[in-house]
Amino acid sequence: MISFHSVLSGPAIDRRAGATAIAARNIRKAFGATVAVDSVSFDIHAGETHALLGENGAGKSTIVKLLSGLIVPDSGEFTIFGTPAVLSTPRASHAHHIQTAFQELTQIPDLTVLDNMLLPYPPTNSFGQIRRRDALRQVEEHFDTLGLSAIDLGAEIRDLDLNERQKIEIARALFRNPKILLLDEPTSALSGRDIDWLGGLIEQLKARGVTTIFISHRMPEVRAFCDRVTVLRNGKHIATEALTTVADEDLIEMIAGKALGHSFPPKVQAPSLKGEPVLSANNLAAGKRLNGVSLDLHRGEILGVAGLQGMGQLELFLALFGMMETTGQISMDGKPIVLTSPQDAVDARVGIGLVPEDRKTEALFLKLDGKRNASLPVIKQYTQWGLIDQTREEADVARVFGRLNVQEHALWTSVKSFSGGNQQKIAIAKWLFAQSRVLLLFDPTRGIDVGTKHEIYALIQEFAAAGGSVLFHSTEIAELDHLSHRVLVLYGGEVAADLSGDDIKEEAILRATLGTGPKKMELQ
Repeated sequence: MISFHSVLSGPAIDRRAGATAIAARNIRKAFGATVAVDSVSFDIHAGETHALLGENGAGKSTIVKLLSGLIVPDSGEFTIFGTPAVLSTPRASHAHHIQTAFQELTQIPDLTVLDNMLLPYPPTNSFGQIRRRDALRQVEEHFDTLGLSAIDLGAEIRDLDLNERQKIEIARALFRNPKILLLDEPTSALSGRDIDWLGGLIEQLKARGVTTIFISHRMPEVRAFCDRVTVLRNGKHIATEALTTVADEDLIEMIAGKALGHSFPPKVQAPSLKGEPVLSANNLAAGKRLNGVSLDLHRGEILGVAGLQGMGQLELFLALFGMMETTGQISMDGKPIVLTSPQDAVDARVGIGLVPEDRKTEALFLKLDGKRNASLPVIKQYTQWGLIDQTREEADVARVFGRLNVQEHALWTSVKSFSGGNQQKIAIAKWLFAQSRVLLLFDPTRGIDVGTKHEIYALIQEFAAAGGSVLFHSTEIAELDHLSHRVLVLYGGEVAADLSGDDIKEEAILRATLGTGPKKMELQ
């Protein structure tokens, strides 16, 4: 029976000292020849916040799906609060008071926030009709408790920003009053104050006795939120430790199976900014949030873009890819251009490629193989008389995949079969294959493991060193600090700071994102 009152305001969950919420014993799950989880065993204490770490493909998502009842193990057993549990369906999982907030959001875009919140258990009367008035009141009270009252319950999901949709995903899981909450990469779409919001929420859940499993690739958040950690690698259990007893370097080595040294590669020297910029924007405005931004992007430059959610960075990237109506002027090599569609941006004479924030819904066709995804923007180059030269196409895609260390069978395997890290590399490979001159990278390491992050960092630097130009937004300020030659900080849809050289420091970027940078101070 699912109850619908706020878990934050309900009675505390009864938990005995030392009790185990989840015991996994010899869990195995294979998909064909691929063993995703290989005889994994671990315990999660009742009432703790427990981190589950590992590279993409290590088995974390499989564990989440098993506990959520989306798939069943080939062998092994879960015990929930001391009772053996057969989690054969989502309803069976819900019956054990387990709820999940997924990274790959499970909302229906054409329905309202309210309707999504009620699925699949809307309150009904004796005739099976939904009690919408009661439902609206319950959800309004729930959102008020969570600090989400600013979200319009009548808005369609498709019209909301990704961070709002992520918070709704979390809110829906809590609306069902769980005793065990699975948070699958909950901060990958959040930044700044939203992460603080989640941290406060987790503290309240812990105080009420809720057991939380927290999956993340962001070590500071794991440290801030979690009590213990379980590390998986290649489907196997590596270790379960108290976070107070293990250093970050040791955790990274457990995750990757090797020491990775410094978190970031050495910063490459900034190129000369003399001569005509490759890409320029002059007083560019788009939508309701981009209010007149000017920038120059030079050959070989990595230009970082920082800003809190909703400060115009998304509109800037979409405008430069021909996806929004704009005012102002965009120029390539000093000549004005008009971008009425992404096709105009992809055109060989322009050569702009965009890696968007949501790879699964915006960057890739999940049912197509990697070869088709990579070649699609320039497929006309391989087509004559309506026929595709598949031999040449495959050979060329294979070379690009080789450069990015994408698994060879991605050429003929549907993209949905791969981990998030490999999917992101395919999304980037598409634009290298198109021989783009400019890469627009919008939070390209979101939800990516530490090992793949290193590969993407190196790829960004190699692309710039070869003469490419990169416009790079990240919700992780440390990435902007360590990779960018210059950093533009957006605030209120305008450039609040333009940092270069020794001025690029995390503190300076953060101050500017909060509206206390040099330019904003002058305006006050």
